[in-house]
Amino acid sequence: METQLFDKDFFGKLNTLKMNLNMKLSVGMSGVRKSSAKGNSVEFSDFREYMLGDDIRRIDWNAYGRTDKLYIKQFMEEKEAIFQIFIDTSKSMEFGEYPKSKMALQLAGALSYVILNNLDRVCINEMHENSVTKGKGVTGKAAFGTILKDLERIQFDGKTTLNTAIRKRPIQGGGVSFIISDFLDENGIEEAIKYLSFKKQTIVLIQILSKEELTADYEGTLNMIDMETSEAIKITMSNTTIAKYRERILRMQNELSQLARKYHAVYMCMQSDESIVSAMLHGFSGVLQGK
Repeated sequence: METQLFDKDFFGKLNTLKMNLNMKLSVGMSGVRKSSAKGNSVEFSDFREYMLGDDIRRIDWNAYGRTDKLYIKQFMEEKEAIFQIFIDTSKSMEFGEYPKSKMALQLAGALSYVILNNLDRVCINEMHENSVTKGKGVTGKAAFGTILKDLERIQFDGKTTLNTAIRKRPIQGGGVSFIISDFLDENGIEEAIKYLSFKKQTIVLIQILSKEELTADYEGTLNMIDMETSEAIKITMSNTTIAKYRERILRMQNELSQLARKYHAVYMCMQSDESIVSAMLHGFSGVLQGK
């Protein structure tokens, strides 16, 4: 991409944010998230009786003095959270004076920045046609440059079937999945959400629509071309047609919101010309919080 994704002011504001996803993971490498697994971190969790083969260094001798029984100290093991970011790379994402694709890449980059600064792991997944290109999971602040390079090379073309693409991404253990798309897929998204829910993912649906799609104030007879299929259609835009279109947009958003509630996910809708800083600071009130 020719335009700069981030500036110094943006970085400064991102640096004050922190992921606030309430989850406990039982898989992953050492990190800063609390896990249900018991390990050797400094935070005490519980006691259990000593068993043959346990590390005698973990015996609580004070408890032994009180009870004449051997007890082992258990500690809450800290794990890194694993974040999957799914990006819809269909041609329709290029639509708008301010393309939805640009907002999608900026948002993916911003989320990655916060995730990496929290010492968690992020993986960028490109959805195209009926498949998904799995990016290598990276961690550490130094990996952000690699993420930006990966985002800059993404091309938006063709059509994406979200349900099929996401279900082809093998996922093990818990984590967080962000799906960034306009969700203009006639097949919907429920099967993908159901799959991610089964994989114990915290799911965040981020719908990006252009100003033109949300307002739709065209008038007269228009020759419309489907960006993904190149199919042409002639329509007449009247007040009645515009009203029905806006009703359909609202219905789609309500359906996504209901799906999110059904699977305990988060849904938000953003306009492609919205300030990315505003989106991060205000749009993610339930997902991000200031330090």
